[in-house]
Amino acid sequence: MRDVLERLLAWWEAGEAVAVGTVVATFESAPRPPGAVMLVGPGLEAVGSVSGGCVEGAVYQLGEEILESGEPVLQRYGVSDESAFAVGLTCGGIIDVFVERVDRTSFPELGEVAADIAAGRPVAVATVVAHPDPARVGRRLVVRPAPDTEPAPGVAEVGSGVLASGGLGSDRADDAVVDDARGLLANGRTETLEYGPDGERRGEGMRVFVASYAPVPRMLVFGAIDFAAAVARLGSFLGYRVTVCDARAVFATASRFPFADDVVVDWPHRYLSGEAAAGRLDDRTVICVLTHDPKFDVPLLEVALRLPQAAYIGAMGSRRTHDDRLKRLREAGLTDDELARLSSPIGLDLGARTPEETAVSIAAEIIAQRWGGAGQRLSAAAGPIHH
Repeated sequence: MRDVLERLLAWWEAGEAVAVGTVVATFESAPRPPGAVMLVGPGLEAVGSVSGGCVEGAVYQLGEEILESGEPVLQRYGVSDESAFAVGLTCGGIIDVFVERVDRTSFPELGEVAADIAAGRPVAVATVVAHPDPARVGRRLVVRPAPDTEPAPGVAEVGSGVLASGGLGSDRADDAVVDDARGLLANGRTETLEYGPDGERRGEGMRVFVASYAPVPRMLVFGAIDFAAAVARLGSFLGYRVTVCDARAVFATASRFPFADDVVVDWPHRYLSGEAAAGRLDDRTVICVLTHDPKFDVPLLEVALRLPQAAYIGAMGSRRTHDDRLKRLREAGLTDDELARLSSPIGLDLGARTPEETAVSIAAEIIAQRWGGAGQRLSAAAGPIHH
């Protein structure tokens, strides 16, 4: 929704009604991901896209009808559906599109949600897109991490560290969706969830689309070397906002790191301290120390290992370098608990040799730590694949 939010908000603030079509689920080779949005404005303007052009005409027509009726509709389009094929979804795949009328009455929280998104504050919007009771379709719940201040009027604290406003029709449904939305928001994921009609975990009938709006997680790569370029490329592929930092201006250049979002010339420990003080790190932040030079990495790791944030802290170097580094860090006063956060030598044992292979081993360790994977071959393991 980010790409159409400005237009939607302008109409909403003017008191106008807008038909909003949102991709809430995709199957096979669908052209747009969940969360893609198309608007039909009050003057019948078309803004945005749900399929890259395949079914926009059909969604536009449905939007016109819903502007008049106000009744939300969940519509499936796919090559197996004759009407969808007729309007042009010939690229394959299936998409579910939820079309609803949005105005100040149906979505009173939109202004606050837009402000959160603009400010980079995490927020999730959960919407009932299917239910046996038609009156509950379109009901909404807005979920945010709780700040340290008192909640605003109309916003309830539900569970530890979570705020919610709106409602899905029952306390049980609200509790179940808040719990799941919190997890999706922490990982920046957008999904449609299925429950029983009253939020039962083991049931079906109620489908809830949870759109997560969270800042992109950060990967900080220290050391402007060839390995850093490979790690930056893979970090970008995994969806991180990648920063490469080195104190040597001759090496820390944008041309050497085309996949990095930012290339910073600064002493690594000073830069990391500044980012932490500015509140630009969180518990999804990944820190990769590739300098393997004590004058850079020891002061940097002193800062990193004492941060309350950071999902992963890894440092490159041989086992001899690692032992020397631990000795220096202990002399600097770091505790065993703080040192236990350090992944060093960095990466999983894949037998990697090249910078690209090493980057894969580092990415594999980050993924395994994030999701609780063991890092072994799946063919040698038993039980569920996903943790």
